[in-house]
Amino acid sequence: MEYTRLDIPEVVLLAPRVFGDERGFFMESFRQSEFEEHCGDYTFVQDNHSKSKHGILRGLHYQFEKPQGKLVRVTRGEVFDVAVDLRQESPTFGQWVGAHLSEDNKQMLWVPPGFAHAFYVISDEAEFQYKCTDYYNPGDEYCIRWDDATLAIEWPLVEGREPSVSEKDAKGQQFADAPKF
Repeated sequence: MEYTRLDIPEVVLLAPRVFGDERGFFMESFRQSEFEEHCGDYTFVQDNHSKSKHGILRGLHYQFEKPQGKLVRVTRGEVFDVAVDLRQESPTFGQWVGAHLSEDNKQMLWVPPGFAHAFYVISDEAEFQYKCTDYYNPGDEYCIRWDDATLAIEWPLVEGREPSVSEKDAKGQQFADAPKF
């Protein structure tokens, strides 16, 4: 596995070694000892799997009282995945990083606790899987608007079309008003 720190160094892109031939492929998708060495001492307690159609944007989500770290990957299709630093004492506070994750590149993104997370579906549909460091707590969920002007995330949207978001995400807060770590 290759671990690459992005412009926000706590956010790490993981690229597995893939061994393939005419029969298919094999790859190791996770090894606790390597993950701890490159990303930190975290334990995963919950795995989630979602499916979304083209043009869907989910996020920017986070939990404040019980923040979740997330190791995310795409097993079908392609997404543009984003992490926003909400740690007020961080030199990268209020900055974002993004990565294209797909079934073809098989890359994963480590989004540590203290970050908001979102993804936008580029392909016809995408299956998105992620491991979490804490359990989902429905009373502790927050959302920042995907189109917040302060963050100015450069989403790869289809020209002239806004993404499809849930009713809850459409009511997300502006970055300036959202709780921060």
